[in-house]
Amino acid sequence: MISNLIGDRVRSIGLPAVKRAAGVVTRLLPIPQPTLLVGPGSSARLGQAVGGFGHRLVLIVTDQVVSKLGLFEPLTEALAAAGTSFVIFDEVTADAPIAVIEKGIEFFTRQGCDAIVAIGGGSVMDAAKVIGLAAANDRHPRSLVGYFRSLHGPAPIYAVPTTAGTGSEVTVAAVISDPQHEKKLVIADTRIVPKMAALDPLLMTGLPKPVTAATGMDALTHAIEAYIGYWGTSFSDRMALSAVSMIYENLPLACNDGANLAAREKMALASTYAGLAFTRANVGNAHAIAHQLGGKYHTPHGLANAIVLPHVLRFSAPEIIDKLATLALRAKVGNESEPKGELANRFLDSVELLAASVGIPRHLDALREHDIPALAKAACWEADTNYPVPRRMTQDDCEALLRAILPEQPEVKPSVPRKKAAAKRPARKSAPPVAAKAPRRRSAKTQ
Repeated sequence: MISNLIGDRVRSIGLPAVKRAAGVVTRLLPIPQPTLLVGPGSSARLGQAVGGFGHRLVLIVTDQVVSKLGLFEPLTEALAAAGTSFVIFDEVTADAPIAVIEKGIEFFTRQGCDAIVAIGGGSVMDAAKVIGLAAANDRHPRSLVGYFRSLHGPAPIYAVPTTAGTGSEVTVAAVISDPQHEKKLVIADTRIVPKMAALDPLLMTGLPKPVTAATGMDALTHAIEAYIGYWGTSFSDRMALSAVSMIYENLPLACNDGANLAAREKMALASTYAGLAFTRANVGNAHAIAHQLGGKYHTPHGLANAIVLPHVLRFSAPEIIDKLATLALRAKVGNESEPKGELANRFLDSVELLAASVGIPRHLDALREHDIPALAKAACWEADTNYPVPRRMTQDDCEALLRAILPEQPEVKPSVPRKKAAAKRPARKSAPPVAAKAPRRRSAKTQ
């Protein structure tokens, strides 16, 4: 009991001081930014550029969906035209599990590759980063978990995102999964930032609405958490606020019309801006919780963030009224003549409305009550030791939040009791028989 109280006191007093010091370091840390190619056909232009760099053998990292749809063909045709050889590893699956990463490392090494192009969603780009870093250092991915755990940087990495959400094409982090222990693992190193990235909306037009919605809300979570934390800089704030504005305007358009190239391109840019923001300013409680849900239930990261975000914002609101008011103005859900408190409430409501309008559920069907204490404990620890959150969550706070997203129980209507036939009693010789009373009917209450 005493040790638990001491631990909680250290986390609530000591860790914020350490994290504030870390925030000073992040403001000074040189973080590379990739060259961006934007617009329809930019994936082919990236192939042309990579083909001119003189690589001996390029590893294309992707997944089965991208492979079957042939989305990498403009890029690989450009590589071939430039005389650059390539091989394809298309076995990446959701959450980039360690077993798949190990296969990718072995393939990269056996083939003797000297560059990587990742084309796919966040899992593909994160897998490519870890494959490159682990291969360069001849180390297992688990030994790289944390910050700057390697001696050597990876071979050059290039990225072509096919979803607008993770921002992994510009970030210092890679998130992979350890299914054996039901955990998400984060590897961070400035050297895994891709050298060049192509934001090609032509590759995103076929995304189903649920994927578009979840990844778009993921980008929104990145932008908001980067802005409301206390590691922000003028640059990260500018990127975050721009991303919020673009997402509010374009996510509904992209969901309602997947072939809208203008909306797709702006969502891709918003995702990248949000990635630039949080790679400098970090994330917060929503991500700490979403990582646990993804590790335990394999919930897609964007969906987990989208469900949790409104609750985290309402919890954090007392500490960030001014920032919420600014977000309301940038999201165009209020005007400057309104009091800041009213603007803050407008923004909180708008996040819920935006999520609902693109089909994000309010509850997580996979969540189970008996898992909540352990999930909350892990989430609080992740947030306490990593993220510059504006308001710290206790174990009880986090458990209450998780219970708010438990799956709804089906409504059970009371049944109308059947009328029972009166039992016949044997007549007594000493008295005349007594007539049995019929039971009264009970009307069912309207639910």
